[in-house]
Amino acid sequence: MPRIALALTPSFADWECALVTAVARSYLGAEVVTATPDGAPVVSMGGLKVMPDIGFEALDPGAFDALLVPGGLAWEQDIAPDIAPMVRAFRAQGRVVGGICAAASALAGTGALDAVAHTGNALQAHAQHAGYHGAARYIDQPQAVSENGVITAPGSAPFTFAVEVLKALGLWTPEAEAELAVFAAEHTRTA
Repeated sequence: MPRIALALTPSFADWECALVTAVARSYLGAEVVTATPDGAPVVSMGGLKVMPDIGFEALDPGAFDALLVPGGLAWEQDIAPDIAPMVRAFRAQGRVVGGICAAASALAGTGALDAVAHTGNALQAHAQHAGYHGAARYIDQPQAVSENGVITAPGSAPFTFAVEVLKALGLWTPEAEAELAVFAAEHTRTA
C-alpha cells in the first residue's frame, strides 16, 4: 500500500490536496499521513482544523512513497516553515515530491525544481526564493507539470495535480481515472 506524507502548514489551502488524498485513500488504498511543522494542529484557509499524525521531524522518507505540500497563506504571511531539509531528504531517496500553489514556489527555493520541468502560480513567485535556479525549465501553463518524480501546479489546478501525483505513484488505474473524471467534467462543459 502506497504511503503519502501530506505536509500541512498553518492556513494551508485545503482544496489543493483534497482530490488527490481522497481518491488515493478512499478508492486506491493508499495511506495518507498528515504532518505539521511541530506536530500541533493547524487550521486551513477554509477553517478545517487538522489534528496531524506526526510532526515534520518524524517524517522518514524511507517509510513513504511521496511528500505532498499544498500551498496556503503561510508563505504570504511569512510564517511558513523551512521545508528544504524535508524535501531534499525525500528527493535523495528518490521519493515523489509535489507542491502546488505557494508550495511549488517553496519547492523552487529548495533547488528541487532546478533540473526538472515545472510550473506554479508564476515564475516571479519562484524567483523570489534565493535558492531557485530553474527559470529555464519553468512552463507557464494552467495544468500540473510532472518530471522525474517532481510534480508542481498552480493553485488553480488541483485536478491535474491529483492526476500527475497518482501517475507518478503508479496509481493511475481505471478506477482512479473514473473517480477523477467526475471532477474533470466540470471543465469540459460549454456555456
